[in-house]
Amino acid sequence: MVLLLALLTGATASGLTAVSGEGAARSLLAGLAATGLAVPFFNRLIAADDDAPRPPASIGAGPAERESNG
Repeated sequence: MVLLLALLTGATASGLTAVSGEGAARSLLAGLAATGLAVPFFNRLIAADDDAPRPPASIGAGPAERESNG
C-alpha cells in the first residue's frame, strides 16, 4: 500500500512537472524525489493507525459467556 501511494505521488509530480514545461530530465528527477520522500511519509502515516487505542471488547461477546453453567 505504501509503495503504491508513493508511486502515484511520484507519477503525479512527474506529470505536473512535465505539463509545466520543464524537460524530461527534470520531470523524472521531480518524480523520483517525490517518490523517495513519500515512502517514509506514508509508512509513518499508515503505521500510526496500528498504534491507535482500540475500544474494549463488548461484555458477553465470547462463547464462554453464552453457555449457562447452572
